[in-house]
Amino acid sequence: MYRNSTQLAAGALLCALAAVFTCSAAAAPAPRQTERSKQKVLAEKTRAGIQQKLAELKREVSKTESEREDAADTLAESEEAISNANRQLRELAGEQSETNATVAELAAAQQRLADTIASQKQQLARLLREQYVAGNEDRIKLLLSGDNPNRINRDLQLMAYVSKAQAKLLGSLHGNLAAVASNRDKAENAREELDEIAQEEREQKAVLEKEKARRAALLGTLSNRLAEQRKEIGGLERDEQRMAGLVDKLSKLIKEQAEAAAAEQRRQEALAAARAKAAEQARLLAEAKKAERKAERERERERERERLAREAAKKPPKLDPRTGAKIPPVPVPVPLPMDPIDDDEPPVAAQTPEPKPEAAPPRKSDIALAPAMPEGAFASLRGKLRAPVAGKLAARFGAKRGSGPSWKGMFIKAAEGSEVRAVAGGRVVFARWMRGFGNLILVDHGSEYLSIYGNNQALLKREGDAVKGGDPIASAGNTGGNEESGLYFEIRHKGAAVDPALWVNF
Repeated sequence: MYRNSTQLAAGALLCALAAVFTCSAAAAPAPRQTERSKQKVLAEKTRAGIQQKLAELKREVSKTESEREDAADTLAESEEAISNANRQLRELAGEQSETNATVAELAAAQQRLADTIASQKQQLARLLREQYVAGNEDRIKLLLSGDNPNRINRDLQLMAYVSKAQAKLLGSLHGNLAAVASNRDKAENAREELDEIAQEEREQKAVLEKEKARRAALLGTLSNRLAEQRKEIGGLERDEQRMAGLVDKLSKLIKEQAEAAAAEQRRQEALAAARAKAAEQARLLAEAKKAERKAERERERERERERLAREAAKKPPKLDPRTGAKIPPVPVPVPLPMDPIDDDEPPVAAQTPEPKPEAAPPRKSDIALAPAMPEGAFASLRGKLRAPVAGKLAARFGAKRGSGPSWKGMFIKAAEGSEVRAVAGGRVVFARWMRGFGNLILVDHGSEYLSIYGNNQALLKREGDAVKGGDPIASAGNTGGNEESGLYFEIRHKGAAVDPALWVNF
């Protein structure tokens, strides 16, 4: 009998081992879309809504202008393409670094799993040998002899412990082999993502070189016209009107989205409160039901006790044969009614319907530009901000621009490609090309404060992105028909330009 048990256990162990080792030789997965591609598509869909809103806003700003042609407009498409290619290359470099780190982590994890599996296989092989050795004739005779029950019981318990150890080891081995398969799949996905990134980098570099050559050719043919238009007073005034119109419309949009975000927060808080209230009501209801069941059981016991007392009263009293005295009746135990719920069981919450929100949640595009800074945070930084770019101050706020209007901001000369950094935390609310300012990016800092960065070679952040103070958001350039490379910088509060020198330490 024991030999049969031993053989069956060994057979089961061998079958399990065969299944384990078969699992380790799984077929290679078919080509599939990488997780990066899926996330990229999802991100593009999410951004589409706010991009459409801002494109319409820009069109509305342009409607107020005359249809007069501007030489810099000829460069718009090329300069936007160069900006996009630079941003894509920067993002791809970041993704490549993160993916390489992931691949290294996965490789280290794979090695650790391989070492663990090798050790577990050795343990299983040792268990098999020990089990085989234990199944000899002398041992069988001993177990079947019945001469020593204590020893038989002890050996049977030992066998149970061994079986449990085998099952636990097999389960752990199965789990580790599954982890190896999952790890292998993740590593394959990471390698495919690296291939995607490398291909996209090649494409973006080709686009960048093509657009740079195109822009250089356009500048060669437009240089005289651009120089003439830079001197026109009317053009500078139109640039200022365009910026004022953009800031005004953006401020309204930001206010709308801030209100929508606040309403959504209130909705979420109300929904959480409703859920908490429903859960508390369910708990109280469950406790009340339990108390009622307990009270009913007590009533049933009391009724049974009364019934037994009545039956006992009908019977003649028993007498003591020696003394003739009445023998008091022995209390009959009252059986407890059958009830599956005992007093020590935790209360079961009653099923309550999910509270319905009063309004549908807003679309992401309706709250994408909501302020990322708390009220008053930016105002507390007055005089403490760092310069947005390293360079030489070439034009100050309030200075006359030749015979034209005065500067509403300042121009900082900087080498082309120099990093432009956000002066404080906030949210990017505009990032695209605009006449007079080239590749332009605006950051909202809350409390109706905006920082404006113009003439950039490339915009490194997208509309809706949250940024921290010091984050690279652009690279300096001379887009928009500007003569020198650098950065045009403004700070505005409630739509009005303020002197950046009061805020930034240059």
